[in-house]
Amino acid sequence: MERIEITVMIKRLFQKMLFNSGKSYQIDDRIPNKLIYSALFSRIVMLIRGYLKTRKKVFIGSNTRILNSGNIQFGSNVTIGSYCELDGYSSEKIILGDCVKIGSYSKLLSTSHFSKFGKGLVMGSNSAVGDFTHFGAPGGISIGNDVIMGSYVSFHSENHNFSDSSMLIRDQGVNSKGIILGNNIWVGAKVTFLDGCEVGDNSVVAAGAVVNGKYPAHSIIGGVPAKVIKTIE
Repeated sequence: MERIEITVMIKRLFQKMLFNSGKSYQIDDRIPNKLIYSALFSRIVMLIRGYLKTRKKVFIGSNTRILNSGNIQFGSNVTIGSYCELDGYSSEKIILGDCVKIGSYSKLLSTSHFSKFGKGLVMGSNSAVGDFTHFGAPGGISIGNDVIMGSYVSFHSENHNFSDSSMLIRDQGVNSKGIILGNNIWVGAKVTFLDGCEVGDNSVVAAGAVVNGKYPAHSIIGGVPAKVIKTIE
């Protein structure tokens, strides 16, 4: 009887942690207890690790590096997966809103070259990216609230200048406009966002798309280069 009560208590604790992390769903009754215990233990270890690294309530996976953490503003219940690297050396504050999640093996690069101090990243509340995400943020990346993304998504907020044929391209410097994603957007796996692109609110970006333009709200976009496929009514 006591064992059953402990199991119920642990499930309730885990459910509460999910709610606090912005998850509104109920745990499926078919989920094995061992899986819940394992996930709960992992979250506790990540929380301890996060506090030791940042002195804040941040969940951080193993072998993750955070550079210049004093320039990173963490919201509540932020989760950074394992084997990530966050470069906090940027001209503006890097802001990760409440319940933001960054998948394992992801990298945030704020300053790509010493000739230009990078701008950085702003990521709204309840937004999440999958594993192996690359944030090339020298030109600035702005992601709204409630944006969900698959794995292997990449952002490239900078372009090389190449108009002068008398010079090597690598010696001509760079230009940047930044990347802007609105609120409530679903991004499929392996999408590439190029400098200067903007995606409006309540939109869907199909897997594998190369996004290089400006797209209105309520759009489904896809292709190489991406174009509006359908409007969400």
